[in-house]
Amino acid sequence: MFFAVTPPPGALADLDRALGPLRDAPGAPRWTPPARWHLTLLFLGSVPADRMDPLVAAAGPAVAATPPLTLRLAGGGRFRARRRPQVFWVGVTGDGDALGALAGRLGAVARGLGLPVETRPFRAHLTLGRWRPGRPGDGDLPDRLAGYRGPSWPVAGVELLESHLGPAPRYDRLAAWPLGR
Repeated sequence: MFFAVTPPPGALADLDRALGPLRDAPGAPRWTPPARWHLTLLFLGSVPADRMDPLVAAAGPAVAATPPLTLRLAGGGRFRARRRPQVFWVGVTGDGDALGALAGRLGAVARGLGLPVETRPFRAHLTLGRWRPGRPGDGDLPDRLAGYRGPSWPVAGVELLESHLGPAPRYDRLAAWPLGR
């Protein structure tokens, strides 16, 4: 389970077009389908049933305290070393500080309910693909997105999503909140 912001279809389509020349490149990662692209604000994993209603109730004010945001997908990068890349991502520009503050408020909500929260600093990104461990990966591939600048968009709101893995992976929306206006 996780809190996320999903870019609008136009921004995702623009990014998908930019990735076209990289998709079949030698050493490319296993690509995440565009239908699953989102910006994770806070990953929660499994949430006990008795904490779901309090989580949904407390997240509303945390999201409402966020001023309108404008974001843009831009640039590329990887997590882990160039020689052993793990995740290929596209970055986020625009109102990143406010987005980070929102992620921090959601983290405080989860901690207040006794849910485990990662301690790593928030780094806004959209995961495009993952390299398989032990297989050759071209860690320089993300550099080919260095000049990418997608269209900017106003963030409509935040969703609480649950992922279902398996042969037909999908996300189910459990709750959603508009940003404060």
